[in-house]
Amino acid sequence: MSLESAGAIATALAVTCLVMIPLGSSRMWEPSMTHPERPILREAGWTRSMLTWECVRVTMIICGLAFAGTVGATPLGLIGAVVPSIVARTLAARRRDERARQTVALLQMTVAGLRSGAGLTEALRLAATSGSEVDFGPFAAALRSFDLGAPLDAALRDARGRTRDHRLIVGLDALSLCVAEQLPASRCVTLIASTIDRLLFEQRTADDVRARTSGLRAQIMLLAAMVPGLALYLALTVPGMAETFATPLGRFVLLPLAATLEVVGIFASRRVAGDIG
Repeated sequence: MSLESAGAIATALAVTCLVMIPLGSSRMWEPSMTHPERPILREAGWTRSMLTWECVRVTMIICGLAFAGTVGATPLGLIGAVVPSIVARTLAARRRDERARQTVALLQMTVAGLRSGAGLTEALRLAATSGSEVDFGPFAAALRSFDLGAPLDAALRDARGRTRDHRLIVGLDALSLCVAEQLPASRCVTLIASTIDRLLFEQRTADDVRARTSGLRAQIMLLAAMVPGLALYLALTVPGMAETFATPLGRFVLLPLAATLEVVGIFASRRVAGDIG
């Protein structure tokens, strides 16, 4: 065995030992890191593991590379890496809006129960179990914790800490305040009714702004489709452009750079439209 081979083997063993050292510690298997998309996936209804989610992303990348390879622009297939994130964020925003509307319905049913003579806990339980097709997740979770012995106000505050939607937080705060202060039914009705009015006002305002910015959103989609459409049109009608795209400069520099700028522009435009609407 030559000196060079022995040095290469020793270096490989040293690197392997350094990599395997953390595996011998029990802390290695503790959840030291959190997936950055875990809250979004939870809101979108994803129930499988993060490993499965990343397998979906890898599958989309492979499909994107295979499709892009058929047109001679393999690097464009990497766009498939962001497709699952876009879908998850869209579903999460939609479910967040639906859950906010359901919060208003639950509070209204709770007020109706209080006015009929039921206690706050009983009224909340009846409202949360009023229909199997409605998802009152945080409120149902708080009631389950209460059934297991936790104080209802503490259970509501714990459910508040696990949600990100502002309107859902407002509803949970109102209920936890009623329970913590042991307010009479009439005061609970007044407080919850004022919370309902606030949530309805915010919902109507958001719907109005969303309707007013619908034209802006349509322009964003149109501009996003115009750039690749124009590039395809030029590639089909201008022979020199098609030849440029077929060169290594076009396949590995121009097209990937254009795709990257396109994705960044779409994300920035959605962020601006989301802040407005």
